[in-house]
Amino acid sequence: MSTRNVSAPFIQRPVMTTLVMLTILVFGLVAYRALPVNDLPTIDYPTISVSANLPGASPETMASAVATPLEQQFSSIAGIDNMSSTSSLGATSITLQFALSRDLDAAAADVQSAISKTLRSLPQGIQPPTFNRSNPADAPVMVVALTTDQMKPSALNDYAETFLAQRLSMIEGVAQVNVFGQQKYAVRIQLDPQRLATQGLGIDEVANAVSTGNVNLPSGVLMGPRQQFTVEANGQLQNAAAFRELIVAYRNGTPVRLGDVGRVIDDVQNNRVASWINGRRNIALAIQRQPGANTVAVADRVNAKLAEL
Repeated sequence: MSTRNVSAPFIQRPVMTTLVMLTILVFGLVAYRALPVNDLPTIDYPTISVSANLPGASPETMASAVATPLEQQFSSIAGIDNMSSTSSLGATSITLQFALSRDLDAAAADVQSAISKTLRSLPQGIQPPTFNRSNPADAPVMVVALTTDQMKPSALNDYAETFLAQRLSMIEGVAQVNVFGQQKYAVRIQLDPQRLATQGLGIDEVANAVSTGNVNLPSGVLMGPRQQFTVEANGQLQNAAAFRELIVAYRNGTPVRLGDVGRVIDDVQNNRVASWINGRRNIALAIQRQPGANTVAVADRVNAKLAEL
């Protein structure tokens, strides 16, 4: 069929041609508005991240004694395209990327089996390695940084985790909100070896005293003829001042308190981790969208919610 014959019906019927073009235009506009907005296509990359922690171990020890045995066992798993590891002070992270044809559930089962086989060859005291499924396409679409000059870092951390993160995670299209630069409150005990030796105490004795002196256990129930009462004895210590008065042992009838054998200060759980922006400490909230959600729409909803909060 020649080109002239193909074009003839549209030339002879201008009304039909106009309606066809309008129909294509309408369907195009509808389809355009329904297109998702994202920097990467929606693909479920078969990727698994394995993490292991050994407090106090150097990066070299983590690489040789933890990462190497795990990598050797993982190398026998079928379908691995790429494997990389990163070791730092007391922590190791191994990323396993599988072929797109590999079933992620089956790969996770193989990884769990490999971890179980490696446990005996890992150093004593190490926390059992854990793994989780990750997807490069699940990178945060938005990061919110919190800074303040009027609150302690631990108080700002509690505000970010318990107030902001929970409310932002309920927004339509938001999958989860991760908190980075966490500054959770903790009491830090720095023992003085000379003071311990003077009192004839060991670190294990101090650790046991802290564990037994900072508990919150049920105390029982008082039953009467008509009523019963639950007895609550809160033995938890809330701050450094309370820990300083904790009795560690008795020497010659005199109590030796925790403050007598070292420094007890208010601090955070990990004072080696922090987040910075423009030279200021902050708590960062990384917002991840749900699969298929419109990235621009999610960011607009988050900004609107922040203005409301």
